[in-house]
Amino acid sequence: MAEITIGSMLPEDWPAVRLIYAEGIATGHATFETEPPDWEAWNRNHHAKCRLVARAGDEVVAWAAISPVSARACYAGIAEHSIYVDASQRGKGIGKRLLGAFVEASESAGFWTLQSSIFPENRASIAIHLACGFRILGRRKRVAMLNGVWRDTVMVERRSRVVGMERGSICAPSPP
Repeated sequence: MAEITIGSMLPEDWPAVRLIYAEGIATGHATFETEPPDWEAWNRNHHAKCRLVARAGDEVVAWAAISPVSARACYAGIAEHSIYVDASQRGKGIGKRLLGAFVEASESAGFWTLQSSIFPENRASIAIHLACGFRILGRRKRVAMLNGVWRDTVMVERRSRVVGMERGSICAPSPP
């Protein structure tokens, strides 16, 4: 097996990222999306910061990226994230390693909260999130339909212990 390296996602990685995304969609337990978007739509809906890939040699085998949760300035440090691992690479620890690096990258970029909604059937994703310091906020019952079936999601969140704690920052009130 080739050594796994983690680095920035480049625009030329999109075909591999899209293929991995399509594999996740095909499971029926990764997203409410039913087909991957084109590059322009995906690029428009994801922050330019914090786009990482895991590579086995030169091959992209996993990716992670963030989307804003709101356009309001007070929520600038909160992002919803996605992480996907190539079907042939699952169960090898790549997702956990990528998520750990992704958390560090998000903190370096100034994000104090990462959140995601995960289908309860996706136990592997829930497990790696818990292992990387996320907590379960709760289960959202029948939150949306996928292929005509109401689905639940488990909401997870990770709060940074190093970003967003400074007094006078946009997320912490200044003393009276």
